[in-house]
Amino acid sequence: MPVKTIAVEAVTATKETTVKELAQTMLDEELGDLVIVDAGRPIGIVTDRDIALAVAQYDDVTDLTAGDVMTEDPVTIHEDATAVDLPAAMADGRVRRIPVVGDDGELVGIATLDDVVATAGEMLKDVATVIESQSREYEPSK
Repeated sequence: MPVKTIAVEAVTATKETTVKELAQTMLDEELGDLVIVDAGRPIGIVTDRDIALAVAQYDDVTDLTAGDVMTEDPVTIHEDATAVDLPAAMADGRVRRIPVVGDDGELVGIATLDDVVATAGEMLKDVATVIESQSREYEPSK
């Protein structure tokens, strides 16, 4: 299964977007991250944790922008990579969210650890169905 089938649409911002605007977008969209793009390509990522740490780190966040708090050069994964590659890429990069890119490097979505867990759960449910149907001893509880 290619990563592009797991990825969801990413909400984006630019380096110039203020921290307040980032936080408001996260609140409005019920998100924990925004991908920072330039010409459609991911150049950074800002998480709700980045914003919380900025509040603790700076006396005044009024003039801070995404460029000030983002993680630059985020770990990305190609849309045609397999779903098995996704958790490995997350582990290698020590991240929970990965922008998904196409051949041209343009953002096509984002995949999260939650997506990995949900997909694995669905796969395990299918495996359990097969095992249950082929096991003579198995009797589902009612």
